[in-house]
Amino acid sequence: MKELSGKAYAKINLYLGVHGLRPDGYHELETVFQTVELCDLVAVSLHRRGGISLRCSLPYLPTDGRNLAVKAVELFFRETGLENPGLNLNIKKNIPVGAGLAGGSTDAACVLRMLNRLFGMPLREEKLASVALTLGADVPFCLRGGTALAGGVGEKLHSLPPMPECAVVIAKPGFSVSTKAAFALYDQTERGETRPGAPLLAALAEGDLGGVCRGLYNGLEAPVAGQYPQIERLRVRLLELGAVGARMTGSGSAVYGIFDGTEQADKAAEALRRELRFVAVTRPLARLWE
Repeated sequence: MKELSGKAYAKINLYLGVHGLRPDGYHELETVFQTVELCDLVAVSLHRRGGISLRCSLPYLPTDGRNLAVKAVELFFRETGLENPGLNLNIKKNIPVGAGLAGGSTDAACVLRMLNRLFGMPLREEKLASVALTLGADVPFCLRGGTALAGGVGEKLHSLPPMPECAVVIAKPGFSVSTKAAFALYDQTERGETRPGAPLLAALAEGDLGGVCRGLYNGLEAPVAGQYPQIERLRVRLLELGAVGARMTGSGSAVYGIFDGTEQADKAAEALRRELRFVAVTRPLARLWE
């Protein structure tokens, strides 16, 4: 086997509670991750020229060691002690950048997974996850996918019942928000109490889509939307178009709306495409790997 290709799936946050600063300077998080079908296409192939070559469909993204996918390759060979015979990476980006959808993290996770297969599974699942964590807090989740409760900085994962069947419309305004900027805004903003995640977890256990939508929460949303009011306008617009619930995902700037069915989601997406450059209709996915 000299070539592999795969799908690197995006995630949304059904719940994101921020619980203050840790001694290491990061924020303690409680979040519910959900994989969706929206994905980048990633291919890895061997060549005999040595080194790492990355081609990406977005010309403005770095293709050197600043790219998480390249960092994943370097880390894989460092951790396994294997020699890099020369690798080509090819990434077709469908997940928007700077949107809170884990676009870079999921590409890195997909590369790690494929390299492990390509070289005979030298890293066991637990080791692969610990390696992934050094690339980013949400990379371990992107390795496994599905529906999961995460703690710590996002790395302590516990599987949850799958999200009820629904359609998800993801829309991104014409700007991006970095994770660092979002948490800086959070730290600068006076906040009320964090909404508890227990109602959403209970709704997932019962397969209650309405309850899931009532439990949606993102503690970063109000501070970020205070700086970027387009986010709140987009959330309200999704509700006006029939979404049962809508929230910003991650640190933004993308906003998602959950719909009972695909027909209504398609109509909402059609309306939004007159206003925004990026709009996608997708669905939740169950766990990718056991």
